[in-house]
Amino acid sequence: MKYEFLEHTAEIKFKAYGKSLEEAFENAVLALSSYIGRDKKIKSKGKKEIEIEGKDKKNLLYNLLEEMIFLFDSENFIVSKSSIKLNDNSLKVQFYGDDSSNYKGLNHVKSPTYSEMLVEKAKNKWTLQAVLDV
Repeated sequence: MKYEFLEHTAEIKFKAYGKSLEEAFENAVLALSSYIGRDKKIKSKGKKEIEIEGKDKKNLLYNLLEEMIFLFDSENFIVSKSSIKLNDNSLKVQFYGDDSSNYKGLNHVKSPTYSEMLVEKAKNKWTLQAVLDV
């Protein structure tokens, strides 16, 4: 399982998993993309290369999700998938996606939150958890 959505009273909450932290970050991207796209198949027609800095791993997760929301809101770019390289507290990200105007009825996310955020490793498996303000 790459990710799963969890019960939350008013927001969107998910967990993403990976054998590596990079894979877990990539699966967090898939979770947010799935929510915004309402599980539609988003085409990978374009690419955006971005470097993301953070104070720690939680801040990296927050900034990664925030960047996806920014691209959606400001450039009408909806992400379908990503390729991520981690170096300490920075990420080199290649987002693949499409013009959001090619899709109808998309969900909007205001921002990620630090509420219930989790970045942990247990038994060779990384787990990330985030709550999105909708």
